[in-house]
Amino acid sequence: MDSLTVFALVLFAATYILMFTLQKLRPYIALASAAIFVIVGSAGVFDGFSYTFVEALGEIDWNVIMMIAGTMGTVYLFILSKMPNRLSDLILSKAGSVKWMVVFLSLFAGIISAFVDNVATVLMVAPVAVAACKKLKISPVPVIICISLSSNLQGAATLVGDTTSILLGKAANLDFMDFFFCQGRPGMFWVTEAGALAATILIIFIFRKNKEKISVREITPVQDYFPTFLLVGTVAVLIAVSFIPYKSNAEPGQFYKPDITNGLICLGFFVIGLIRQMVKDHSRKVLIDALKEIDYYTIALLCGLFIVIGGISRAGIIEMIGEKIAGLSGDGSLMSVFTVYSIIVWMSVLMSAFIDNIPYTATMLPVVAVVAKQLSAAGTLTVHPNLLYFGLLVGATLGGNITPIGASANITGIGILNREGHSVSAGTFMKYGVPFTLTAVTVGWLLVWIIWMPA
Repeated sequence: MDSLTVFALVLFAATYILMFTLQKLRPYIALASAAIFVIVGSAGVFDGFSYTFVEALGEIDWNVIMMIAGTMGTVYLFILSKMPNRLSDLILSKAGSVKWMVVFLSLFAGIISAFVDNVATVLMVAPVAVAACKKLKISPVPVIICISLSSNLQGAATLVGDTTSILLGKAANLDFMDFFFCQGRPGMFWVTEAGALAATILIIFIFRKNKEKISVREITPVQDYFPTFLLVGTVAVLIAVSFIPYKSNAEPGQFYKPDITNGLICLGFFVIGLIRQMVKDHSRKVLIDALKEIDYYTIALLCGLFIVIGGISRAGIIEMIGEKIAGLSGDGSLMSVFTVYSIIVWMSVLMSAFIDNIPYTATMLPVVAVVAKQLSAAGTLTVHPNLLYFGLLVGATLGGNITPIGASANITGIGILNREGHSVSAGTFMKYGVPFTLTAVTVGWLLVWIIWMPA
C-alpha cells in the first residue's frame, strides 16, 4: 500500500470518526478535511495526485445543493400557509395512534421517493411530521429518521428514483419497465417493495408501545393554497423530467437534460413563490426570512463530504476496492457464485454507509460485469450479470441508511431536526438505521438470489 493510499485512508477515517464523536462540528470537520485534500492535491505532495480547488468544486453535486436550497425556500412558504398543520391534522385523524402516524408518514415518503429525489422528498414530508409531533408534544426525532430511511430505501424501486438506478439502467441496458419485469422475471421494483414491507413491519414493531390515542378536534384552516400548488408543481415537473436522460446516460443523438435540471426546477418554483409573496405583501421581508430558513449547516456538510469523497476517489481507494472484488471469481460452483454475490451485496452496504453511493456504484458496475463473466467461465453455470447488478444496487442504495452521514437524505433530515432544536447523535440514528437497513437488505439480498440464481 503506497503512501498516497495510506494518507487518504487515514484522513478519511479520521474525518468520519470526528464527525461521529463531535456531531455539532460535522460541517466544519468535513470542510477542514476537504481543505486538506485540496491543499495536498494542489501542492503536489504525492506523485500522480492532483486535486485543485476548481476540481474540488466540480466534485460537489450542485444539483443536490440547488435542490436543497430551492425546496427549503418553497417549504418555508408552505409552512407559512399552514398547510403542513392541516395535513398533519388529517393524518392524525386517520392514524388513530402515534404508531400508525409514523407508519403512514414513512410510507408516504417512500411512495414519493420512488419518483422524486430522496432529498426533495424529505424536505417536503418532514414539515408535516414536525407539525404533527408539535401537536402531540412528542419528539420528532424518530419520525424524521424513519421518513429519511424510507425515502432512501424506495430510491431503488424505479429507474428514475435515484441516480444509482439511472447508472444501473445505462450499464445493464434497462428501461423504465425493466425495473418492474425484466426478461420475464420480477424486477427491482418488487425486490424494493418487499424490503419496504419488511422494514414497515419493523417500524410497527419498534413503535409497538406507542399506542397513545390521537384525537383531532379541529382541522387547521389553510391561509394560502399557492405554496401547496408550488410544491405539487415541483413534484410533478421533477417526475416529468426524470424520464429525460442526463448527457452521460443518453444515446447518441438523443435529447438530454443538463446535470443541474432538478436544482433549477426547485429554485425556479421557489423564485416564483417568492416574487408572488413579495408582490402580495408589498414587502421584501419574506425574502430575508426565506433566506434565513435555508439550512446552511446541511449544505456546508454536504459540500465538504462531496469534496472528501472526490479526494479518496482520485486517490484510487474506490478503484482499489473494485479490483479486490474483481479477483473473487472462485471456481464457478453454485456456492462460489453465492459467496461472491453475497460479498458484493454486503461490501456495498458497508461502503455506502460511509462513501457516497454514486461514485461507488459508477466504479463497481463495470467490475461486477467482469466478475459475472469470470464466474461463468470458471464453471458450468451461466451467471446472469443482473444477479450482480441488482445485488450491487440493493447494497449500495440501502447501505447509506446505516449511518446519519451515509446519504444526503439522512443529512437533510438531521439538519431539519437541528433547526428544530433536536440534536441527533450517531447512536440515536443507528438505533433505527441499522435494524432498518439489515432487514431491508436481507430481504433484497435473498430475493435477488432467488430470482436470478444461476442454472
